[in-house]
Amino acid sequence: MAWDEWEQLKTQAAGGTSAHMRLNHVDGGDGTQGPDALPGKTGDLRVGHGDLVKIGSAAHHLYDQLWDKARVAIPSSDSAAGDLSKQGFALGAGLQHVSNRWEEQLKSLMDACAQISNHMQVTKAVHTSDDTYIQRQMSSIDALDAGFDERVGAPGEKNDYGDDGKGKGKGQKKE
Repeated sequence: MAWDEWEQLKTQAAGGTSAHMRLNHVDGGDGTQGPDALPGKTGDLRVGHGDLVKIGSAAHHLYDQLWDKARVAIPSSDSAAGDLSKQGFALGAGLQHVSNRWEEQLKSLMDACAQISNHMQVTKAVHTSDDTYIQRQMSSIDALDAGFDERVGAPGEKNDYGDDGKGKGKGQKKE
């Protein structure tokens, strides 16, 4: 960028001309996109059981492949490192270090795969339970609201429900 171009951009920015920046969203022009858009207009996040099974299965398959194929080099590397060290080669210690690091990283990766696989197996059940709990809570709120909407009189008026016509409600002692 040339110096005069930089000065021109600074002048435009200071003057409030067409230099604008938007972060965190794209305006679709019709108000459907952006940070304040409702999920119903942009789409809800949906993950089906089949999706979770595929992810968990792929993680389990990777774990099996790492167990079967990536561990093969460790015993032979350790053996070669021991032989080289016995013969006085400094390369033996270096090879042992590489073998140890390989094993550490491999175990870390295998643990991550196992966690993903296990997590995907329980995620659907946990979220289904959460959804059921939320639905029960919302249903009880709806039932409570419906109970308040059962009016005998006009809103704001004294409710004469149970009034015996003498200003006394049923069950009240008469003087």
